[in-house]
Amino acid sequence: MTALRILAVWALICLGAATPALAANAVVHWNEVAAANVDAGGRGPAGILDLAKVHLAIHDAVQAYAHDAEPYCTAIPNASGSPSAAVAKAARDVLVALLPGAAQDTAVETAYQAYLTANSLVGNAGIAVGQAAAACILKLRANDGSFPTSNVPTYFGKPNPGPGDWVPTTPNSTTSMVAVWLADVTPFAAKSGDQFGAESGPKNLRSGLYAQEYNEVKSLGAKTNSTRTAAQTDLAHFFSESFTLLTQRTLRSVIDKYVSELSDTARVFALANVAGADAAIGTWGTKLRFDFWRPITAIRNGDIDGNPQTDKDAAWEPFITTPNYPDHTSGANNLTSSLLRTLELFFRSDRLTFDAESKAPLAVLKIRTYNSFTDFRKDVVDVRIYQGIHFRTADAVAFRTGQQSADWAFSHILRPLN
Repeated sequence: MTALRILAVWALICLGAATPALAANAVVHWNEVAAANVDAGGRGPAGILDLAKVHLAIHDAVQAYAHDAEPYCTAIPNASGSPSAAVAKAARDVLVALLPGAAQDTAVETAYQAYLTANSLVGNAGIAVGQAAAACILKLRANDGSFPTSNVPTYFGKPNPGPGDWVPTTPNSTTSMVAVWLADVTPFAAKSGDQFGAESGPKNLRSGLYAQEYNEVKSLGAKTNSTRTAAQTDLAHFFSESFTLLTQRTLRSVIDKYVSELSDTARVFALANVAGADAAIGTWGTKLRFDFWRPITAIRNGDIDGNPQTDKDAAWEPFITTPNYPDHTSGANNLTSSLLRTLELFFRSDRLTFDAESKAPLAVLKIRTYNSFTDFRKDVVDVRIYQGIHFRTADAVAFRTGQQSADWAFSHILRPLN
């Protein structure tokens, strides 16, 4: 951001006002299209990789006109036409190339043609700019491991699991861990896939600290007879929808309210999603390295962990369904922390008032107002305990590693040229 833009944002923060949203901010619009289709494509935790590619292509397309930040893949000379057309084409081409199945391709193409028509951009010269940006990203990431097609790795836990070892948590216990290959994907900004993996592991099973976390999630995270307050239960419902949709919607809420420059919008979306993607890669390597059991397994087997302070409950169930991958560390917290930390770095302040909206059907409070990015991130640390699917250490460590991923990406790629 230029000095003038920073001053403008600070003025708006101090006055409690919002930047008037552009009538048709192409980047915000195509983030919404991309998030919806990536989520519908069933990529699960790997969807953040696709969003990073979409937004890197968009960033380079916008930089063909703005020339105020480093491109990621290519500098496109002699750009003409509309930047909005370039954004739409960049997003469209990456999505169509990545998303599985004709249904998603049709949905994206329909959205693309409708956008061009509504904004009088059919045949606009900017389309060629977006095409070039997308082609570079797709070529650069063609063999990054994010779409394994042969010898796709599986993992079902150790052959003879013991206390503390992860086992599949699906009704069919022979179901492989989700997206095992994610740990080996080439990172976007990090030097290696394990750069933001957690150095510290879960608490020792025989320790008092482990017993404390065990009993916390056993009590607060139970499906029935929980000690959650009504407010904690509603927070658990609020964060029970797709994290891809919820976090990207939150990004849009902040950026659409406070950022007016198209180049700034493109840059912060790209940085946030790159940080999220690298955090996810590190998370999956960490999960495989520590291979730690989930609360549902631990609590049902509390008699074999060697800790006299952990009473077994063979019928215990978590508030929400446990995802089928190990506990340590939390993917949701890595993702949330990296995205919201990017916003903090971009605005040079943690203190910003914004709304987060959930589409979870059972959430009573659908819109929550936050006064800092850290408050949102801390809610996600607590909520995975209220939902019964993580021990606190898994959340707290992910809070830190997600932040580290954002710090690295922000200081190493897409840097302002001025």
